[in-house]
Amino acid sequence: MDRGTPALIGWLALASVALILVVTALVIALTDKDGNLGWGEVTWMSLMRAIDPGTVAGDTGRPMFLGLMLVATIGGIFIVSSLIGVLTTGLENRIAQLRKGRSRLIESGHTVILGWSEQIFTVIEELVKANHGQRRSCVVVLADRDKVDMDDEIRTRLGETGGTRIICRSGSPLKRAALELVSPDTAKAILVLPPPGQDADIDVIKALLLLNNRTWRGARPHVVTAVQNSENLAAARLAGGESALVVDADDIAVRLVVQSHRQAGLSTVCTDLLDFAGNEFYIRPEPALVGSTYGEALHAYARGVPIGLRRSDGTVVVNPPMDTAIGARDSLIVLAEDDLLIRLADSPPRVDESAIVSAPDQRPMPDRTLLIGWNTRATKIIDLLERLVEPGSIVDIAAPRRPGEVLATARHNLAVGYKHCEPTSRKSLESLDLGGYKHIIVLADDGAGAGQADDRTLVTLLHLRDIEVKLGDPYSIVTEINDDDNREVFQVTKADDFIVSTKLISLLLTQLAENRHLQGVFGQLFDPVGSEIYLRPASDYVIPGARGDFATVVEAARRRGETAIGYRTKHDSDHAPSYGVVLNPPRTEPLSLGADDNVIVLAEG
Repeated sequence: MDRGTPALIGWLALASVALILVVTALVIALTDKDGNLGWGEVTWMSLMRAIDPGTVAGDTGRPMFLGLMLVATIGGIFIVSSLIGVLTTGLENRIAQLRKGRSRLIESGHTVILGWSEQIFTVIEELVKANHGQRRSCVVVLADRDKVDMDDEIRTRLGETGGTRIICRSGSPLKRAALELVSPDTAKAILVLPPPGQDADIDVIKALLLLNNRTWRGARPHVVTAVQNSENLAAARLAGGESALVVDADDIAVRLVVQSHRQAGLSTVCTDLLDFAGNEFYIRPEPALVGSTYGEALHAYARGVPIGLRRSDGTVVVNPPMDTAIGARDSLIVLAEDDLLIRLADSPPRVDESAIVSAPDQRPMPDRTLLIGWNTRATKIIDLLERLVEPGSIVDIAAPRRPGEVLATARHNLAVGYKHCEPTSRKSLESLDLGGYKHIIVLADDGAGAGQADDRTLVTLLHLRDIEVKLGDPYSIVTEINDDDNREVFQVTKADDFIVSTKLISLLLTQLAENRHLQGVFGQLFDPVGSEIYLRPASDYVIPGARGDFATVVEAARRRGETAIGYRTKHDSDHAPSYGVVLNPPRTEPLSLGADDNVIVLAEG
């Protein structure tokens, strides 16, 4: 009885056979004196009465015969009733097992997500956008959670997903048996999400080891993940092997904070470049441009903006020298809304020479920066500032506790000081002499929960903005926030930029899951060495207020060895969702940029 539904059905079948044979033998032995009824005929009659109680109502004959048929019918009622109950219970149990997400997936060409965190909603949303043009796509989630709960949360947060099916399986991504449920052999990519908690990197490394040591049938899908602590990067890459792309989330967050504090709006540009809703990077050969220079290619497209080259050996060069020749086996890296919209122009666009201004002779000046708050990234932020700022620059740390080790470290370009401050106290902030700083960075509090840390940051920003208005707008403000849903609320503070590193990392992982060749592109864009993204005053390129077009801006940047990819208007900088950022604008549409607007370029610092 404890062997389950199949065993019960088997025993009921044997009981049915025994009942029918016994009744058949008794009918032949006791009622068929003349031998008119054969074994087959009587067996059939017994079977019909056992499975259909209504059949006995039409029987005629001797009392013994009718009594035996009634016995067969009553026995059949009990057996058939038991069979129905067993089948119903077995079917319910099977459906319950399926609802638990323990069945093996039969799918191919799908994207597998291992693990569960708040990042998963951003990742799935972006994968849905990336697969929007496909008739059929599938995203599979494996996490140590209840399948019904996962389905409900995804449906509540994301709503309809169009042609992309979201399938959840319940099981630990760190166990081989559970991993087999999501058919990893036929997947096109596997994305390992760092779980919440202090041991996130340990779980990521274990998952990479499990995938790397697995015996694969067929082509091995590429694996994408991120580590939270830079010290674990080497171990994670060793565990993942050559097929794994491991992103240093902590390092990228530090770079974004440092680069954004010098140029407001950078995080908005990065978000537009990384998500699938706007413009994306495409790597494509362009035989018609072979033999041309990179500078000539900047004016070759009617739709799309070239930003670099991918050489035949796989190396990526962003914003190469303008006289770089395009080889026969090279591919162009093009920024466009969709690969189907990329097309070459019939002729180079007309450039308005009268609107272009000469490159200004600007010498970098020392910075004076105030760092409010303290967390695990603060030391790396100061170390990176040391590499980028001019000699004689100053950064003051305003925090409740004195970071003695950082203050004791000798530096060549940067002088580090300390001022006691409670970030949420208006009186404490006013005592910092904020008017003497050019940039202010507000760090999220790692000691509090994500929501509470954002609440504290919001109070700090409101105080800073009110003080700034009274001082006459002397400084820029860049801050970290944990939850991108809070961004619209934070806009009331009119801070110059908000860094939501968790969302940007999620977007980056999704991009790499869809196209692993973009790793070199993003690696160079986020690297302070070489060409990176800058938002520079539009007056450095064109005459403020002059009527021109984006082709003229591209030419002005080209003459300075830079690649223009868009612009940002000051008037719309506080308006969601673009916050004034326009990437890959039409080349020939009229465009007039003011003195407070910015041109977005790829350039060396």
